[in-house]
Amino acid sequence: MNRIKVADLMTDEVVSVTPGTAFKDIAKLLAQYDISGVPVLDDEDRVVGVVSQTDVLAHAAPDPHAPRQDRDRARPPTAGGIMTAPAVTVHAEATAADAARLMTRRGIERLPVVDVEDRLVGIVTRRDLLRMFLRPDAEVRRRVRDVLGYVLGGAADDVDVRVVDGIVTLDGSVPLRSRLDVLLGLVERLDGVVAVAVHVTARTDDGAGTHAGRSRHPMPW
Repeated sequence: MNRIKVADLMTDEVVSVTPGTAFKDIAKLLAQYDISGVPVLDDEDRVVGVVSQTDVLAHAAPDPHAPRQDRDRARPPTAGGIMTAPAVTVHAEATAADAARLMTRRGIERLPVVDVEDRLVGIVTRRDLLRMFLRPDAEVRRRVRDVLGYVLGGAADDVDVRVVDGIVTLDGSVPLRSRLDVLLGLVERLDGVVAVAVHVTARTDDGAGTHAGRSRHPMPW
């Protein structure tokens, strides 16, 4: 998950509004598309704010404590008047792990995705991120065994693989330290792998670096 980018998971068809979009129209969009919020875009498609269900509900009725004449004169609110700004966004090239941490830290369900010029290119939700971990353990184990065979060849049987709820546990030994570095790097990149617990020793420390090993052995899948 650490290496999978937001661009790989986001939805590129996004329901959005402008600062002048009427309150009722925003409420209709949220209900029609069953979404929790919409980004607010300026004339250059840059995200200037977000209107959430919470924002809408907070302005669904006039303040009962406000003077009557103020309530009578109040104009129907627009997106620009009720949006939360500045918007919390994420860049398309950010990792899925970064997006997950940002959502958790800010307590939000969806993030507008922007390009290098901060223009809207998509939306990513918690549900999108959870898709990463919805692979059966048996499938994850099979793919880990494929990686073992690719990296270790005939020595793959020296490593035992267990997968429970996406957590991969490796036990055993490998011939070379460099092979262990490559193995761990590839296993961590597999879809559905939540974490990797390593109990593997190297019979020989050949001093080779992880980066060199990966460049010689690109992933075939």
